[in-house]
Formats: sequence, structure tokens, C-alpha cells
Amino acid sequence: MKSLQTMVAACCISLVAVSGSALAEDSTKPIVIPIHNWSSQIVMAHVIGGMFESMGSNVEYVPADTQAVYESIRNGDVTISHEVWQSTFGKSFYNAMAKGGVIDAGTHEATTLEEMGVPTWVIEKDLCPGLPNWEALKEEACYKNFTTADSDGKGRWLEGPQSWHGDMMPIRLKALGLDEHWTVKFAGGADALWTELASAKKEERGTVVFNWTPNFTDAEGFTFIEFPEYTAGCRKEDGGDGGCGSPKGWLKKAANYKFPKTHPAAYTAFSKTSFTTKQVGEMAALVDTDKMDHKDAAKKWLADNETTWKAWTK
Repeated sequence: MKSLQTMVAACCISLVAVSGSALAEDSTKPIVIPIHNWSSQIVMAHVIGGMFESMGSNVEYVPADTQAVYESIRNGDVTISHEVWQSTFGKSFYNAMAKGGVIDAGTHEATTLEEMGVPTWVIEKDLCPGLPNWEALKEEACYKNFTTADSDGKGRWLEGPQSWHGDMMPIRLKALGLDEHWTVKFAGGADALWTELASAKKEERGTVVFNWTPNFTDAEGFTFIEFPEYTAGCRKEDGGDGGCGSPKGWLKKAANYKFPKTHPAAYTAFSKTSFTTKQVGEMAALVDTDKMDHKDAAKKWLADNETTWKAWTK
């Protein structure tokens, strides 16, 4: 009898514990969301922040380095990262996970590619015969059409900020034997890349720029150069010569390991959140094409897509 009473009491305690967990409310402590330096990331930050606020959570936005942010998440200074691009940030993400304190919060439906390329009209005008095959870049008939005032007579690649990829592109040029006729310059931010695309089109001159998909340029028409296939270990930091292209990859979400405990409802919604290639491109286009403010763009996206994001908050 005593044993039965003990078992009943244990069951009651267990039920109370489960019930208490299920009814646990999210902390009033702000969810800290990082702001980087490209349009879809900033708009998506405010979209997700708006979703959290609709659930009653407090949100704070902080500027953050694109590589160091995973250490900030691990230390608890930042709560989440909502656009973890495999090619550029995968190593930093996994290194932080290995140290402890960062969890994988799921993968978006969108797949990614980050690579050098040209606006499709460059190919249509035959400014580099043979593109998108990278070997076309070896020919004078190509590189002579891509010189700029700051390229010392060479064709120019306009990379993103150096903080994104370090010297990956200059290393690639050298490994492929292209450095004699091409040089890499670094843009100050994503806006400089889009300004270059617009200027080149207006001036009808060739341009090679770093770009990615999903992005607003998917609709504008952009062709990625086909470099030698990426393989594990082909990059310089992994023991290779760096002469390979970029891999097609995933787009993940990261979170501090305490987030599911401090904000169980918000974390559940975040884990369900999954944007498509089209949706990410739409967010970027609201800023880069329609010239909206990032916050206003997020408000518009939330208003236009209530059915989508409200399903994640249930």
C-alpha cells in the first residue's frame, strides 16, 4: 500500500512538472538579434523580431561582425543568428558549436550559392566569349572589357567586404593562373556591389562582382561563373590550393543554448521558421529595388505574409 502511495505521489509530481513546463512563460529579457551588412539579413532580422514581438517578447537589435557573431551567441551576448550561410559562415558556426553554447535551430527551405559572377546582359552582349565557363577569363577578348580606373589595366573582380571571405578570391585568382590579367578589389558593403551593377549597366561595360542567391538579383538576371567544382579540402585553409569554386549549400539558423529555456514559445516559433528562396529574395528586393527602409520593408513583408509567419507562432 505504501509502495502504491509512493508511486501515485511520484506520478503527481511528474504531472505537475510537465504541466509547469508546458505553461512556462517566455522571459521578459530581450531576445538579441544581430544586424549584419546585407539587405535580406537586416530585413529578416526585423521580420523575425516583429514575429517575436507579436508573441509578447521583447527584442533588441545589435550590429555584429559576420564571423564573430557565433562566438557572441555562444557567450550569450547575442541570442540568435537567422541567416547562417554554409559557404561563408559554416566553419565559424560549427567551431562555436564544438565549444558549446550554440545550437542548430534548423534549416531554411532556401538553398544558397555565394560566388563571383556577371549580370546576364554581359553574356548577352558577348563581353566575355565563353562565359559562364571560368576559362573564358583567360582570354584578352574577355579581360580587356573589365578594366576600371583602379585596376591598373587588369580586369577587376569586385568582392564583398574583406571581412566576409578574407583573401579567398585573390588566392583563387592565383591558383587558377588568372592573376596576371585580373585583380580583386573589396567593396565596403553590399550597397557598393549593387551600385557597381547599376553603373556598369549604364556605362555598358563588363563587370565581375560577388553575389549570392537567394537575392533580389535572381529576378534581375545574374549568372554565376562556373569555376572548378568545390570539394572538401580544396580551399587554402583546408589544405588545398584554393582554386575551386563555392559549394551550393544550406541556410541555417543558430541560437544560444539557453534560448529554448528562457523563451520556449519564441524558440519554438524560430525553429519552425523556414524561408524559401523566393521569400528571401523578396525581402532584399524591397530595399535594393524598391528603396524602402529596412524596418518598413519588414513591416510590409509581415503584413503581406501573415498566413505564413503566424503559422510558425502557433
